Formats: sequence, structure tokens, C-alpha cells
Amino acid sequence: MRKLLFFIALTFFFLAKMSAAWLLIPMDESQQNHLKAYGITFWVLQQEREAYWLLNYRGGSFSVPYDSRIEEECLVRGVSYEVLPEAAYSAILNRIADPESNTDLVKLEKAPRIAVYSPDGKQPWDDAVTLVLTYAEIPYDRIYDDEVLMDKLPGYDWLHLHHEDFTGQYGRFYASYRNAPWYREEVRNAEAMAARHGFSKVSELKLAVAKKIRDFVAGGGYLFAMCSATDSYDIALAADGVDICASVFDGDPADPDAQNKIDYSKGFAFEDYKLSMNPYEYEFSSIDATQSRSKVANPKNDYFTLFEYSAKWDPIPTMLTQNHTRTIKGFYGQTTAFIKNYLKSSVLVMGEAKNFNEARYIHGEFGYGMWTFYGGHDPEDYRHYIGDPPTDLDLHPNSPGYRLILNNVLFPAASKKKRKT
Repeated sequence: MRKLLFFIALTFFFLAKMSAAWLLIPMDESQQNHLKAYGITFWVLQQEREAYWLLNYRGGSFSVPYDSRIEEECLVRGVSYEVLPEAAYSAILNRIADPESNTDLVKLEKAPRIAVYSPDGKQPWDDAVTLVLTYAEIPYDRIYDDEVLMDKLPGYDWLHLHHEDFTGQYGRFYASYRNAPWYREEVRNAEAMAARHGFSKVSELKLAVAKKIRDFVAGGGYLFAMCSATDSYDIALAADGVDICASVFDGDPADPDAQNKIDYSKGFAFEDYKLSMNPYEYEFSSIDATQSRSKVANPKNDYFTLFEYSAKWDPIPTMLTQNHTRTIKGFYGQTTAFIKNYLKSSVLVMGEAKNFNEARYIHGEFGYGMWTFYGGHDPEDYRHYIGDPPTDLDLHPNSPGYRLILNNVLFPAASKKKRKT
């Protein structure tokens, strides 16, 4: 009798598999590894298979036509999934299509070509994006000044900038680290790079790179930046033609009238800020909230909230804010957050900390392309210091802060029709 029951159960199991039409990758609290789930979806796109993003449905779930190879890949990577017959999946689609439901379905068309702006010698854990791309098994190319100036950017859909200083001031680390071997080597390498490309100053090299990136976005590229690559990039564009570097950085004094000469209209996100002209200050300008928040913020009260958008009418910010929670733990960086007073009116704030008057997660358009800035260095390392060990993402497979990064990685795969506002 026991053998007969086992045989019947096994028969039903195989019949269910044979009738399976769809594989759902839930992204709510039932998902055991949110981060690797993005990697599975990216892998499906690499195989030139269909994939869909179910916006606001169970935390922004993914669905693909059933294939045993995809199921096996989910098992190997530890990603939760559900096998659905056609009728069950159709019922989900009907719920999503309901005009009263704040949900929508977006087709993911192709795997984006991803580039990370980072010099040789940097390890995958030196910034949160390369760390999570590696963990999620999403491939990327590392490029730097040579490749950008050789016009390699148009070969990519998505570009990431992280802990970089586009103003030519070496991250403003002079006061604390000017005698450190790694700092001196960074200066030597940057000066050699500038000379190789015919520039007399590192600031001139970085400005040329910043302009190439600007043109990449204007032509339809997608830019994602974190930490100091956000405000330093915008400041570099606004200070085009103005020397804002003290002599300790480039050998001659900064323009004493630099503040009055910068052109805010040239930047993407910020305006009316005040430059920091003191080379001993660990800050580029008044944009960053790190100093103003330090006396009141601690891990117990440091959170920011994601806004909720209409999936059917505002698909872009909806995609970029998909998560299983609307409340995200705060974390520091060289640039931690953006004081709201210095945001341009065209900037969309997608995540804010009201108690600190901060915008943590912002988005905008430029030309035919788009950009997103995310304040802070590592979503699971509250205060990251130079020399700290890498974050072990096996300990944070459901990190909502890291999910925001991966939303941006997958966003360029979405149907262009859905990405239009």
C-alpha cells in the first residue's frame, strides 16, 4: 500500500511538471536569496529567453516560461521559485492588469552590456556594485580613463561610477592620508595617466572623462553612481574651465573667484551649493550631508524611506524602487546623502530621510539617457573605512539596500516602450 501511494504521488508530481507553463521567482519575504534572483533573471536574458518583471507584485517578482534548465539553475544558486500551470499564471496576470491594482507587467528584452569605471588593481569588493555583481553572477567589464577617452562607452548600455573623484583632488584624502603609500601611488598613477593623454593636470583629465560620460548619457546611456562619484562628478561638470583645486593637488592655487564662476546648469543634479576650498577638509561642497548628520544619526535611527509610484503610469521610478520593504537602513560613505536644498527642481527623489532633510536615492534624465545617484558606500556596512574587509553577502542575501543597486542593473533590459514617460 505504501509503495502504491508513493507511486501515485510521484505520478502527480511528474504530471504537474509536464503541465507547468511558467516559473515564478517571488521577490517578497518568501525569497531566500533576493540578490541571486536578479542574477538568475539576467542569466535567462543571456540565453535569449523571455523574462518579465511583475512590478509591485510580491516585491517585484520575475517570471519566465517554464524550462527545466532554469529550474535547475535556481536550485544551484539557492533561489526560491514556484512552478505554475497556465491557469494560475493567467490569474496573476489578470490581477496585475486590473486598473484598480497598482501593478504592471514589463517585458525584459535583452541582457544589458555593463561597464564599471574602475582602475586596474581594484578588487571586486572595493565598491558595493562590483561586489554585488560578482555575488549575483552578473558579468561586467572594467573600464577606466583609457577606454573612456578612446570612445569605448557607446558599446555599453549601463555605466557605474563609485568611489571616484572627478574634480582631480584625489578624494580629498590629503589631510589624513597624504603620506600613505596607497595615496602616493594613486597620485603617481593619475598624473601618469594625465600626461599620457596630453593633459597637464589630473583635474583636466578627469573633466575630459566626465564630459565623455555626459555624452554617453545624452546619447541614451544609463549612468548609476554611488558615494563620491555622485557630487564630485556634478561639481566637475559645473566647474568646467575653473580651477577649484588647491596647490597641494595640482601645483598652483585655486581661482579665488571659483565659487562665482561655476555654472550649475552644466551639472545633472545639484545647484546653489558652496564649494569647499579648504584642502584639509574631507568634503567637496555643501551638497553632502555627512557632517551635518553625524551628531544626530546612529544605526538605531538611521533609515530612509522609498516612495511608492504608480506602476502603470510611472514605470521608471517603480522599477527602480522595487523591494520587499519601503524602509531601508542608512549607511555612510564619503558622500552619504544629498541635502535637499541643493537639488535641482527636475530631480526626482525616490528615497529620503525626512528626519535629516536628506535625499538618499535620486533620479533624472539627460538628453536621451538617464542617471541615478545613490548616497553612501556599502548598504550593509554602516561606516566603511579604508582597509576594512569586504562585506560577506552570503550574510545579507536579502539586503533591501543592495536590491536598489540591482534594480538599476536590470532596468536597461526593460522594454523601451515601458521606459518612456
